[in-house]
Amino acid sequence: MLMPKKVKYRKVQKGKIRGISKGARTVAFGEYGLQAVEPVRLSAQQIEATRITISRYLKKEGKYFLRVFPDKPVTKKPAETRMGKGKGNVDHWVAVVKRGRIVVEIAGVDEIRAKTILRGAAYKLPMKTKFVKRGHGEEHSDEEPSIE
Repeated sequence: MLMPKKVKYRKVQKGKIRGISKGARTVAFGEYGLQAVEPVRLSAQQIEATRITISRYLKKEGKYFLRVFPDKPVTKKPAETRMGKGKGNVDHWVAVVKRGRIVVEIAGVDEIRAKTILRGAAYKLPMKTKFVKRGHGEEHSDEEPSIE
């Protein structure tokens, strides 16, 4: 399971997940990607399930790139415990995913195959997603800039 080796603070506050993602809004490493349409907190188990699904579909054809990492601890108090007595212990880790963030990217496969692979991965995620291509939504084209 994914989790950080070391964190500055053991327990953190819940926080809000409103607004648009600050970074990772364009396809950077692969050719095709899966973009989050709604905000959600992705657990390490959900990310792992998505990773396994993609690697099984891809076999040894292409590569995949995970663009999320569960670095936020979520605490939980034991069952049948009275109120008070502090915050509970860390139960699991989540990645905060805002709208517009690229969750996963793949490279080395054609577009039809990429769509089927990413559709299978999207079933494992608890949010609405959309399929995006590398040049989509960016101002510049895929051609090299001319130097004059």
